[in-house]
Amino acid sequence: MDVLRGKNAIIYGAGGSLGSTIAKAFAQAGAMVFLTGHNIDAVKKVAKDIIDRGGAAEADRVDALDEKEISDHIQKVVDVAGSIDIVYNAIDLKVVQGMPLVDMTVDDFTRPVNIAMRTHFLTATSAAKVMIKQKSGVILSLTATPGGIGYPHTAGFAPACSAIESFSRNLAIELGHYGIRVVNMRSAGSPDSTVFKEAIEHDPELMEGVIKQMEADTMLKKLPLMADIANVAVFLSSDLAGKITGVTVDVTCGTTAGLNYRVPSQPRPNKI
Repeated sequence: MDVLRGKNAIIYGAGGSLGSTIAKAFAQAGAMVFLTGHNIDAVKKVAKDIIDRGGAAEADRVDALDEKEISDHIQKVVDVAGSIDIVYNAIDLKVVQGMPLVDMTVDDFTRPVNIAMRTHFLTATSAAKVMIKQKSGVILSLTATPGGIGYPHTAGFAPACSAIESFSRNLAIELGHYGIRVVNMRSAGSPDSTVFKEAIEHDPELMEGVIKQMEADTMLKKLPLMADIANVAVFLSSDLAGKITGVTVDVTCGTTAGLNYRVPSQPRPNKI
């Protein structure tokens, strides 16, 4: 279903596993996708995959932490395509986690917060200036379970998620009267993403237990795959979600609404 036909989308961090998955989903839904990333070879590979499948894509090297590079690229997209309809930022926040806060350095703790706020502010507000003139547009972001509840050993990733969600809400309030929607998605972590695959390759026995624990923490007893997140991103970017803005859409299989309910391994006997 070509729900994004005629739309132009910019994806920051398009060379990563989730960024590329969403880019491909946008293209399959009919959008022209402008792919950016720090590693141009990875971005070009994603663009080639999209074009080989009949989609439309262009690749550029853009540092999503550099204001001028972002601004210059946005102007290039406007010159080429005439509009910017969707912006999604998926760059790496360089998170160090898996340890208690009291054992962390301040640099490791604050790094993801600093990166998240700088890149989301720069990319979203730069695109918004174009969208204001158009009187339309969608700005998407993605966080994870720690953005909604306390979650141990998630270090600076947790406050980064909360900061992104707060920024998304405030931006939506300011841009809504221009016809611009701002929506955040919240995932529970996708086991088919690169970060999980690399961890599994490094220590498969440990990660088997970690993933089982994460699945057990969800209501549905499973984790969302990257395709699940991409499907939500396509929907939220389309006119089908035309009245949704200023919220975080939960794709965590239920972790942020009720954590740690355990299904008994054996049926409980009926009380007489």
